[in-house]
Amino acid sequence: MQIDKNANSPARERLALLFDDGIYSEINSMVREKDTLTGVVTAYGYVNGNAVYAFSQDKTVNSAAMGIKQAEKITKLYELAAKTGAPIVGIHDSDGAYVDGTAASLAAYGKIIAAASQVSGVVPQISVITGTCAGSAALIACSSDFVIMTKESELFMAPCSNDNPGTAQKAAEAGLASLLCNDDKSALDKARELINLLPVNNLSAVPMFEYNESGIAPASDLESLTGSVADADSIIEIGSEYGTSAYTALASIGGTAAGIAATNKSKEKLTADDCAKLARFMRTCDAFSIPVVTFVDTEGFADGDTISGIKAMTLLANSYAEATTVKISVVTGKSSGPVFTAVAGNSSGSDFTFAWENAVISPFASETAVEFLWHDKLRGAENLEAKRKELAAEYEASLASAASAAEFNYIDEIISSADTRKAVMSAFDILSGKRVQKLPKKHNNIPF
Repeated sequence: MQIDKNANSPARERLALLFDDGIYSEINSMVREKDTLTGVVTAYGYVNGNAVYAFSQDKTVNSAAMGIKQAEKITKLYELAAKTGAPIVGIHDSDGAYVDGTAASLAAYGKIIAAASQVSGVVPQISVITGTCAGSAALIACSSDFVIMTKESELFMAPCSNDNPGTAQKAAEAGLASLLCNDDKSALDKARELINLLPVNNLSAVPMFEYNESGIAPASDLESLTGSVADADSIIEIGSEYGTSAYTALASIGGTAAGIAATNKSKEKLTADDCAKLARFMRTCDAFSIPVVTFVDTEGFADGDTISGIKAMTLLANSYAEATTVKISVVTGKSSGPVFTAVAGNSSGSDFTFAWENAVISPFASETAVEFLWHDKLRGAENLEAKRKELAAEYEASLASAASAAEFNYIDEIISSADTRKAVMSAFDILSGKRVQKLPKKHNNIPF
């Protein structure tokens, strides 16, 4: 039988952009959905020399409508990925489900969601949305580890409205799109970069690379700090449009693939979105035993006295506490209250907690601490505000200093800003054989 395949379809062009030298092997190419071929191309090949499975929806065939046979082809890829321990990339571009008046399309989407769930945390999953991803298809795409969207693509559950435009920008601002790219090529290039930094599965070693020193001098601003610690030209920021007080990125540090998290992308306190962003990033890194360094410099949580704030902080604290990957924390500025408990303290699971010489570690904001501890010193002050600031500075230099925290064993060592990269690299190296025995259970519960 002659196979009527369009070799120049966007679906196949996208696969060629993903795989090394544009070479891949197509599978199940003759499967038909009723009277036409299925609107998806399924294939395997190599990305940066690593085996990868991928599907690419083909809008030139029946608008890439999802039906049972398309679902079977895609599900086969997930089964192969599970058997061989190889990443899977889904390239989404479909107008929706195959409409025949039955619930067949719902069953089709359900098969894929179940298959994706089975390999979640086992092999890396990357979704690349290059066109329309709507309805149940959005559930599939957003269940992956990373979602990459082209700027003209769409993601929505129901037909768009002015209030819910379904744009890539809105998806990024909501934390659904990890990365925004200008076009198909840049999106698939980014997928290749992510695959290069990720272990091929949860039992594989973290990737190692030859590397160049960045040559950037460390400073308190986030760009200089992360640039000085990471290897040259290795940083991929994740979720830049979401939770904009927090920062997450994949990079290499001393040639070792690593996660970088920080609380000080802006000077604002951490919001619920920031907490969710940091928590999800830690869980992703932990699933594949990617070591994480967290830089802490924040006055605390913006909504710490609200119910929603408590929920967000609990989620963040639990994600860090349950993670068994290598965890290094560096307090570079202020770490007040529950933030230190959640992401920085060695008492809450950090393998090493370092602090810069001028770091401030306190259960309260400094001026609040003064009111509690030294209220008598404020009494009778001619200029109450000036006196409060004076005492706050005294408090930060004494009880809340890095030296005080080190004396009480709340941190492991005081380091200079210039030695931060060396300290992180040394810690990663000595902890590379980390082993943790957990109590037998299915999994942690999701915090309220």
